[in-house]
Amino acid sequence: MSAPKAYLEHVAIWVKDIHWHIRFFEEVLGMTMREVDGSREAPRQYWTLGGLQFISDPLHEGSEGRLAHLGVMCEDLEAALAAAQPFGVTEMTQGRNWLRLPDGLAVELIQAKPATCVAEALAINPRAEA
Repeated sequence: MSAPKAYLEHVAIWVKDIHWHIRFFEEVLGMTMREVDGSREAPRQYWTLGGLQFISDPLHEGSEGRLAHLGVMCEDLEAALAAAQPFGVTEMTQGRNWLRLPDGLAVELIQAKPATCVAEALAINPRAEA
């Protein structure tokens, strides 16, 4: 059996100053807003085109930019969930598609729609000669 295909869709990090991060990644790297939880003026979470998710936590005690979770786009969510079970993962309270790995890393598995977009995304080689 071949493993289901997937790609890293986003990386979520906790930040103390979400507005600073939004401005930096937008103005320096052109990573504009894809989605916002809350308003743009008072975001709780903010996703960029380019795969970053900032989670506002002004009282966060860990180092700035601490990893919250990996968001992984799957061509077949059910197959990925079944394939994950022998690895000793545990389901998180967010739902059955949220897995806690034995070392503590949180992974959110997301069903791609359409599933073929995973293969299309994986076919892109951004480092290839133009």
